[in-house]
Amino acid sequence: MADNGMPDSLVLVRELVNTRDVETGEDALAEGAGFADFVRRHGLGPMGLDRDRHGADLRELRECLRAACLAHAGTDMPPHEAAVLGERLGHAPLALGVDRTGAAALRPAEGLSGMRALTARIAADIAAASADGAWQRLKVCEAHDCLWAFYDRSPAGRRRWCDMAVCGSRAKMRAYRNRANKADKPRDTRS
Repeated sequence: MADNGMPDSLVLVRELVNTRDVETGEDALAEGAGFADFVRRHGLGPMGLDRDRHGADLRELRECLRAACLAHAGTDMPPHEAAVLGERLGHAPLALGVDRTGAAALRPAEGLSGMRALTARIAADIAAASADGAWQRLKVCEAHDCLWAFYDRSPAGRRRWCDMAVCGSRAKMRAYRNRANKADKPRDTRS
């Protein structure tokens, strides 16, 4: 388990989604050094991922995963992203492995490289996290100027923002101002 109660199998997905900072526009996967750093930090080097060949596909996968995690927070997933993610994960070549204790788990099939290897790893990770409901707790902040992936470890699993003190507070203040503005506007009494 990761330090915040998130299963280790979801760390790669969360960090992939968080390679693009919506607020600043910075995209770590768009630049060579950021792409290489992401690959190195997650031990993806043996997959043969290359920014020039796989960068666009990886960024598309990231945005589809972001849409899925936003759906976990209660927003409908756009049809295009749902179709692309379903297609990619649905065609990920997986194998069922059994360890020394007899526990079975999905894993990427042998001999994969590039995006097929990465997509298979992500599919296996999501399958592992789905067994106990952890996948549904990986969410994206509903604040449109944030959209940061976070793991919802609240007892009810109903968090909507990555940080209540920042994004949640801003959203509640906007809602308050909207209600106040509506209450201050005079009604048209002409009949």
